[in-house]
Amino acid sequence: MGIKSRGILRVLIFTILILLIKCDNSFMKNAKISTRIVQTRYGRLQGLIVPMDTYRYLKPIEMFLGVPYATPPVQSNRFSPTRTPSPWDGIRVSDKTGPVCPQKLPDISNETAALEKMPKGRLEYLRRLLPYLQNQSEDCLYLNIYTPAQGK
Repeated sequence: MGIKSRGILRVLIFTILILLIKCDNSFMKNAKISTRIVQTRYGRLQGLIVPMDTYRYLKPIEMFLGVPYATPPVQSNRFSPTRTPSPWDGIRVSDKTGPVCPQKLPDISNETAALEKMPKGRLEYLRRLLPYLQNQSEDCLYLNIYTPAQGK
């Protein structure tokens, strides 16, 4: 296998891993705060190390959740172009996702009525997704960064 093929394979495996993570958060119960501190332009970050024991052949990943990439678009910043985030002091522990941007959620409380408007697979998908969409805010400009865990 050539170098280019191995690179493509790694990207494919990492993409599949991210899709698994988005579909199933049960792996988070084994997450531990990382000992590594990452210096960014805006401050220092400390993430989570997640062992991927339940997935065969996958090595641990390091996650930095809820990392701000712009100033919150609220009050005087509303409807303005994004601005760089304000630097923070100390170490920001990035262990929780930020809020999602406001959106109109479909009403799926009445299953019969919902199935008239959408296929059953979409309804099941929305049921799994809705808990992640409950925390909505205009202050939603955050990144979740996933990377292979660094060695000791």
